[in-house]
Amino acid sequence: MNSKAIANGILRAVGIILAVALVLYFLYKIQSVIVYIFIAAVISLIGRPIVIFLRRRLKFKNTFAVVVTMVFLIGIFAGIISLLIPLIVEQGQNLSLLDIDQLKINIEELYKASIQYLELNHIDAEQAIKESKILSNLDYSIIPNFLNSFVAGIGSFSIGLMSVLFIAFFFLKDSNLFQQGILTFIPNEKESNTKRSFSKISDLLSRYFVGLFFQILILFVIYTIGLLIIGVKNAVVIAFLCALINLIPYLGPLIGGALMLLLVMTNNLTDSFSEVILPNIIYTLIIITVAQLIDNFFSQPFIFSKSVKSHPLEIFLIIIIAGLLFGVVGMIVAVPSYTAIKVILKEFLSDNKVVKKLTQGL
Repeated sequence: MNSKAIANGILRAVGIILAVALVLYFLYKIQSVIVYIFIAAVISLIGRPIVIFLRRRLKFKNTFAVVVTMVFLIGIFAGIISLLIPLIVEQGQNLSLLDIDQLKINIEELYKASIQYLELNHIDAEQAIKESKILSNLDYSIIPNFLNSFVAGIGSFSIGLMSVLFIAFFFLKDSNLFQQGILTFIPNEKESNTKRSFSKISDLLSRYFVGLFFQILILFVIYTIGLLIIGVKNAVVIAFLCALINLIPYLGPLIGGALMLLLVMTNNLTDSFSEVILPNIIYTLIIITVAQLIDNFFSQPFIFSKSVKSHPLEIFLIIIIAGLLFGVVGMIVAVPSYTAIKVILKEFLSDNKVVKKLTQGL
């Protein structure tokens, strides 16, 4: 190999590296658009069974079926927002009445009562808590600060929402739009495999997202019944919001549970802490525990194994790895992405031993 060939090889390698770097930089700069496209794709997958039902059963034209589906999905979203607005307003009013000094006193009284109940040496314990300054260092302003941050993000959220709905409409109307765009870069001999992959991925992910809907519905029903039994105001809205957050794998139940406890506490800020707020917190913890046990041992294994045809342990490892690499967003998209990768591998590398083992259920 002469020096000219080596130089050409080096230049080609440098050119490829620069091209990849530019593509990655470009994708980084338009990451918000990529997120919009991904969310729109999810919405189109959820709406796809509705469109098919309207076209096949009710004989609707494609465009009219898509319009009806979008109106239905928008109506559901508008209903959710209409439920959340009164809750946000009421919680804001409750927080405006929050007496920080009285809250500190209530927590200190609860601590002392707990020590007496457990028959501990409360004199030494009190001295230890004073020396650690735990109570004085607690930041009680985190509650109103969180609410202010939430309200500030509504503006940018509305812009993203309109973009997502616009893209989702055309994904539903021209179901092969995304597929045709990808096929542009696929060699002719691989087109048939690619089309089969798209069809299989669409079917699996549609079933997966429909399964997630039923998972949220089950949690919503359990939360609603439990909160209504203990007499929590806005029980339906709180139950729905906390069930929806459960979409985030593993972290979602923790965040939803913490939010439910917070909303239950702020519902009764003017009542006695030991007689009303504390018992409600205990009952709420029981409700959360029962709901999560049902979800973890019934809903999730059934949805994951039946909809995407993967073993629960396989799904668990994929979600954990995606979370470590890409954070919360990675955990949310882990299962759909992994399912799509498995389908593609089965179509293009079906003779590989590892691929056969991973995709034997597909």
